[in-house]
Amino acid sequence: MAKRSIAGTFTAHARDYDAPRRRLVPCFDAFYGAALDRIADWGMPPQARVLDLGAGTGLVAAMVKERWPAASVHLVDVSEGMLAEAQARLQGASGASFEVADYATAPLGGGGWDLVVSALSIHHLEDPAKRALFARIRDALRPGGLFVNAEQVLGPTPAAEAAYAARWRAEVQGLGATPGEIAAAEERMRFDRCAPLELQLGWLRDAGFAEVDCVFKAWRFAVYAGERPA
Repeated sequence: MAKRSIAGTFTAHARDYDAPRRRLVPCFDAFYGAALDRIADWGMPPQARVLDLGAGTGLVAAMVKERWPAASVHLVDVSEGMLAEAQARLQGASGASFEVADYATAPLGGGGWDLVVSALSIHHLEDPAKRALFARIRDALRPGGLFVNAEQVLGPTPAAEAAYAARWRAEVQGLGATPGEIAAAEERMRFDRCAPLELQLGWLRDAGFAEVDCVFKAWRFAVYAGERPA
């Protein structure tokens, strides 16, 4: 999978990426809300150091900063255009930094993170790269640190995957997504390499995470998490 093609595609859509989010992620509030609730239940330190992988336009980082204003957030994304939108979104926010990099291979900021988050990004990696990344995230966290991934997952069977796809299309059309918005989403989906949820939970356990669980799932959208043992 060509990272340059991914970066170029997402940069091309950067300026119009956020506008249809609620139409293209039908469970938007529950999906992102579950990620924030898992972080809160874990006991987020007020001045936590947070790494956001595949940060895109800074949607999740901004949510974290709104709920925990004293936290510092470091946003990493392969697309310069997406990070430019993130910088505009977080303009004036203290403790926000930005890095254009391919997190699948680049160092993860030196380690010692309290929290690593990702949303709708890691599914672009091939399965071996996902597994390798999970191990690197575990090592990058401080003992007791938390990893939360709000993600798209593959259906466990071909029939289930077909149902996920049909459900998504019906729901986004019902929410008023335009043909152009759907076409743009499907163009980005060419880079999807989704994996079943159960496999990913197993990969987290194999990487040394504890308290591994899925805290939200609605068809193809899932939020799962794990903690580095203290």
